[in-house]
Amino acid sequence: MTAEALTSPFQSATALEVINLCKSFGALRVLDNISFQLHRGSFHALLGGNGAGKSTLVKCIMGYYHADQGSVLIDNRKREINNTRDAHQHGLGMVYQHFTLVPEMTVLENLVLSRSPIPKIINWQKEKQHLETLMAETPFKIPLHKKASALAAGEKQKVEILKQLFLQPEILILDEPTSVLTPQEADEVLDMLKKWTRSKNLSVLIITHKFREVMNFADDVSILRRGKLAYSGPLAEKTPAMLAELMVGNEEIASTGARELVLKGDIRLDIHQLVASNDSGAVAVDGISLQLHGGEILGIAGVSGNGQRELVQVLSGQRSPDSGDIRVCGEPYTASREEMARHKLYCLPEEPLRNACVPRMNLVENLALRIFDQPRYTRWKWFLNRQALKAHALKLIARYHVRPPELERWIETLSGGNVQRLVLAREISGEVDLLITANPCFGLDFAATAEIRRQLMEARNRGVAVLLVSEDLDELLELSDRIAVIFGGQLRYEAPIAQANMDEMGLKMAGH
Repeated sequence: MTAEALTSPFQSATALEVINLCKSFGALRVLDNISFQLHRGSFHALLGGNGAGKSTLVKCIMGYYHADQGSVLIDNRKREINNTRDAHQHGLGMVYQHFTLVPEMTVLENLVLSRSPIPKIINWQKEKQHLETLMAETPFKIPLHKKASALAAGEKQKVEILKQLFLQPEILILDEPTSVLTPQEADEVLDMLKKWTRSKNLSVLIITHKFREVMNFADDVSILRRGKLAYSGPLAEKTPAMLAELMVGNEEIASTGARELVLKGDIRLDIHQLVASNDSGAVAVDGISLQLHGGEILGIAGVSGNGQRELVQVLSGQRSPDSGDIRVCGEPYTASREEMARHKLYCLPEEPLRNACVPRMNLVENLALRIFDQPRYTRWKWFLNRQALKAHALKLIARYHVRPPELERWIETLSGGNVQRLVLAREISGEVDLLITANPCFGLDFAATAEIRRQLMEARNRGVAVLLVSEDLDELLELSDRIAVIFGGQLRYEAPIAQANMDEMGLKMAGH
């Protein structure tokens, strides 16, 4: 693409302007005098750490929240946006991080009925032809007759984006729109949106944690840090390191850590022809076989919804397999608490607040879930030794930089990054031989991501066997010793990391 092609004829005008926006929840100031401009025809990235205020900012713009102070201007005119309907009437559209499709409706019905007002009489054939024409301008090939519930996660994400293009907003806000897409699909989608900003006067504001996407597609960037604006302006001459520093300020950013030469250990995990069903009874894990040795990280890549969740649930004891054989350290394994303790097997599941914590228990209690019945943390075998549990919690909270370090705070009040740190501290702080982890850095900011990846690499260097299931290919390529691809519940590709081909992996992730 030429430099001339990348220059938008619209960027001299302002599509959206936020002026001195403030928002508090009780005594907590979430947004503190935020001001920035989204130029017409530009691709603008919104960055910030967990809890920086990004989601609150876009929700104020879209009318979900009412700002305590400040103004939102569209086309240089102040607008009163009290709800999402007002936002849509003023030309705003948003692709949310979580899907909003009606499962039992077809793709066609979801798209046509998303309009407001809905026509009294719908010419379905005409609407179908219109959508097929629209799809021809995009990299999307989505069957319009399919029910939303039958779509893969990547297809659902494409429908969400297609829905907004169908509604023709002038300003499009996207919240982590590529989290369930393959690298090739992500580049295709963002390249299409970039071209539309140039040719169709579309202005894009994208929330993302992926610096690669920012560097490849953004014109401008705004960075929030602890509710304040750290920078807003052109991306030109900014490096990922500079963006990271603006996001975290003077906080120390952990490096991933060096991959030490570790002799391959014994086989810690041996899975043979494992089959498991999902919640609806359909086969989700379809004959998977793999081996994992001590002192290595085996990365499992794949788009969400291809059996990863069910595989991790079987290994962590949350789901029973239909058939197959699992052995840990050479012994049959059924994921009982006793077996996990004996084999020193720990698990860091995705969405840890929901899957690995009790939200309304405090930090001490959540850190004690693995050890509360061990002799040194009990009194007379019947009562908890609360002083010992508090001392244990203080040590882990300090070591893993959990903030705020308030022992009596409910864990559900922590940011996502700090919940992840706390669960990681509980799972790998003791004697660990085998660690199962799923999407450990999903949705986390740069500093939290770097810290967690460092901890995983340190565990591997100590001889721990790590099964790392992740939808982030960059993360897998950075951490893994071996990498495999899962699609349709089957392993479709496997290679040592030095021989991994990213293009081939992306194709296998899409089922080709």
